[in-house]
Amino acid sequence: MSTIPGTGLGEMIRTWRERLPPSAAGLPTARRRRAAGLRREELADLSGISVDYIVRIEQGRATTPSASVVASLARALQLSTAERDHLHRLAQLVPPADGTISGHLPPGVQRVLARLGDVAVAVFAADWQLVWWNRGWAALLGDPSALPTRLRNFARDRFPVEAGPAHLALWPMAEARGDTTDAAVVSDLRRATGRFAQDRRLAALIRDLNAGNRRFAELWVTGKVAAHHEDHKTIDHPSVGPVTVDCDVLTDGDSELKIVVMTAVPGSEDETKLRLTAIPGPPATAHS
Repeated sequence: MSTIPGTGLGEMIRTWRERLPPSAAGLPTARRRRAAGLRREELADLSGISVDYIVRIEQGRATTPSASVVASLARALQLSTAERDHLHRLAQLVPPADGTISGHLPPGVQRVLARLGDVAVAVFAADWQLVWWNRGWAALLGDPSALPTRLRNFARDRFPVEAGPAHLALWPMAEARGDTTDAAVVSDLRRATGRFAQDRRLAALIRDLNAGNRRFAELWVTGKVAAHHEDHKTIDHPSVGPVTVDCDVLTDGDSELKIVVMTAVPGSEDETKLRLTAIPGPPATAHS
């Protein structure tokens, strides 16, 4: 715990929160607003952490948040890499080491994502672990927030080791080139092993899938190295019916973040349906 005034964990969280304007986080700005930065409630919504826990951190009553909480706060506060590492140290955690997979979203990426509005977009780490999604993504595919963190992984969804429905997409989905996508995901994971050879989470993922999924094991032994860039999907949405979208995968720099964007052909019926999914209404239920 820091003995220098104004430099402790809670004080830094509050400083970073108060410097970030709502517009930078993609939030509407009210005309009459006392706080220039984020309110605690807004930070809670962006990070997925309860308001009560954020209050406890800022007041110094919670001084050792978990690594997942720290990572969520760093993304929500749009911290730089150096600031993220400083936050880890204040929380008495070891910052992510070089050569390991990071789910940190640099401020520039955060600003780009905020400007996409309601376009369905999510961000995955180099091992296809889901680290961020927006309201458009949740409206189109279902909200994954209730899933345990470990299950928010596209590769685990793609190559299940246990019987059961997919988790990341709550509605039934068809693909134009399923076999091609399978091969692309496996090849992309092999590429990640060259960039993140010391990452334990990636190693555990590949061990699990190799041992538990025959399809993954067959593709893995081919040794192919490539990246997954695009696909076409049809989502059987419970509110608007089938929606066909283009799925494009953009990669961000050395961290190998994968920005997945779902769009429909301009002027098409699918584009209209896609917009309708973002209109608030009664909660949809997943197909059994």
